[in-house]
Amino acid sequence: MTTQQLIDQIEIKKSFLCVGLDVDLNKIPPHLLELEDPIFEFNKAIIDATNDLAVSYKPNTAFYEAYGIKGWISLQKTINYLNEKYPSVFTIADAKRGDIGNTSSMYAKAFFEDLKFDSVTVAPYMGKDSVEPFLAFENKHTIMLALTSNEGAFDFQTLTIEGKELYKQVLETSKTWKNSENLMYVVGATKAEYFTEIRKIVPDSFLLVPGVGAQGGSLSEVCKYGMNSNVGLLINSSRAIIYASNGVDFAEKAREEAQKMQLEMEAILK
Repeated sequence: MTTQQLIDQIEIKKSFLCVGLDVDLNKIPPHLLELEDPIFEFNKAIIDATNDLAVSYKPNTAFYEAYGIKGWISLQKTINYLNEKYPSVFTIADAKRGDIGNTSSMYAKAFFEDLKFDSVTVAPYMGKDSVEPFLAFENKHTIMLALTSNEGAFDFQTLTIEGKELYKQVLETSKTWKNSENLMYVVGATKAEYFTEIRKIVPDSFLLVPGVGAQGGSLSEVCKYGMNSNVGLLINSSRAIIYASNGVDFAEKAREEAQKMQLEMEAILK
């Protein structure tokens, strides 16, 4: 998917919502556990209920890998379903990969060629040669960790080194890499006060923003400081939407929560 196609979907749906598909068998409605593939059936119901309100879906691969080969099959069925039935949706493999040389190339092939995700999240700690293999894929996007929403982000990301915070150095350096136009960045909603500085460095890039909802991030604050002329934001919500109910009405309740966010986004876009 091209960046322009993503922008078009935001305009059509009046939404920049990304739904995180972080499926925990201990949290999904009990009646689904009787089915052959409860993870996929849960995802399918959530997707069918919310696809007109969301422009993106983001399975976190850890929630599938934890269940071994069965979980990986559920992930493959989920991405196949999205690509076949809702091809205009932007898909994100939240895998946080990153290794040097051929290893990163193989990670990229796994998510871009085999599973056919539109994007994948990566960790930049190992530098250019751990990220550039992902950037080599045409019309695929690499979403690099920049400033995350967790408490431990302050351990390294905001440290000042030679007069500049590390996350700023990461952003600036990444712009020099080959095919850097294929980069997007993860910036946590709980760090809303940092968005102004981040936009000075990457004014045109899309930012994937977790932390709105269950983690306490403010949508209005993120948009105030982080939105650009093309919106430039994908606001992720996982638990607040997909676990809105533990009953047979789980998909209906998920839609209600997604619609609340979409309506708030529509008001902001106006």
